[in-house]
Amino acid sequence: MTQNVDHLIEKQLNSETIYEGKFITLTVQTVELPNGKQATREVIQHPGAVTVLAITAEDKILLVNQFRKATNRTLLETPAGKLEPGEDPLTSAKRELEEETGYQAAQWKHLSSFYTSPGFADELMHSYVATDLTLLKQNLDEDEFLDVLHVTADEAEAMVLDGRIADAKTVALVYWWLRERQREGK
Repeated sequence: MTQNVDHLIEKQLNSETIYEGKFITLTVQTVELPNGKQATREVIQHPGAVTVLAITAEDKILLVNQFRKATNRTLLETPAGKLEPGEDPLTSAKRELEEETGYQAAQWKHLSSFYTSPGFADELMHSYVATDLTLLKQNLDEDEFLDVLHVTADEAEAMVLDGRIADAKTVALVYWWLRERQREGK
């Protein structure tokens, strides 16, 4: 379905950088709304990220348990990470899978690319499925501490339903996996 949405576009009139960090920039923008009035938008600019649904030969997925300061709790997540400047998303996905879990995959499939929080951030996340895994060696960044779990479909679904998996990208990938397994008759 193609639809003309030009009448919804907000015209940027002004942009001021408030904060520039290692991988995010916060800007405050003045925009002209479709009705001609002005509004302020606070926008986090992010280089983009990847996430990987890694499926083992035993039909389990790899999750990482990692403390996230922004939520002040440990979250179960699919392996993920930010893109380096100019980096191809698949290259990043391969790197993140190996760094965080110690696995390499022979087969890769791009699932989708989606905005994580478009109300205030431009982060575009690229999701992949990785199969035909080989265990090598985990190679965490020096500021990264996490545990790797191998989770069955039933366990993953229960974890989503009872809130142990509360990370949106992971919820989306778990449900994609459950749907695909159902289509395959598993």
